[in-house]
Amino acid sequence: MNVLITGPPGVGKTTLLNEIKNKVRDSGYSIGGMYCPEIRENDRRTGFNIIDIASKRKGILASIHNTKGPSVGRYRINLDEIQDVGVLALKNALETSDYIFIDEIAPMELASSSFSQAVWEVMESQKPVIAVIHQRSNHPFILKVKNRKDVRIFSLTMENRDHILKKILEVLGDDKVL
Repeated sequence: MNVLITGPPGVGKTTLLNEIKNKVRDSGYSIGGMYCPEIRENDRRTGFNIIDIASKRKGILASIHNTKGPSVGRYRINLDEIQDVGVLALKNALETSDYIFIDEIAPMELASSSFSQAVWEVMESQKPVIAVIHQRSNHPFILKVKNRKDVRIFSLTMENRDHILKKILEVLGDDKVL
């Protein structure tokens, strides 16, 4: 089962993913994967880290200070860190974790073809994958992921965000997590 969480910016997708992650971990399951929190300087977003959930290894996914790498908006993408932290986190999670979390599948991360390959590989596995996915992107890989037959997409809104956690846990279908 692959669960995708989508919605507009600022609605709480990462917060919801973290709530699911905590419930799963508190139920005794091992978790892995990666997430990409903001880097803020003087109350301004200047980039994004990329962090391995299991090992806590950290790199810089993208920054306004990077001078090389592909651009997404005003950020330059660090392809080496996607490979060394993000792809490795997904491959390790495939080997050692009960549940795999990805925050997020979006144009920055997809600047790396090895990232999209790793995402597809974990989604093809028998392990539950819970991921935040970019809402409006027409990126071919995002559309391919959203159209998988084994995917349930939850669109998070301000109106449903207080009760969608229970629905996702029900879809994951493990009474121990509920």
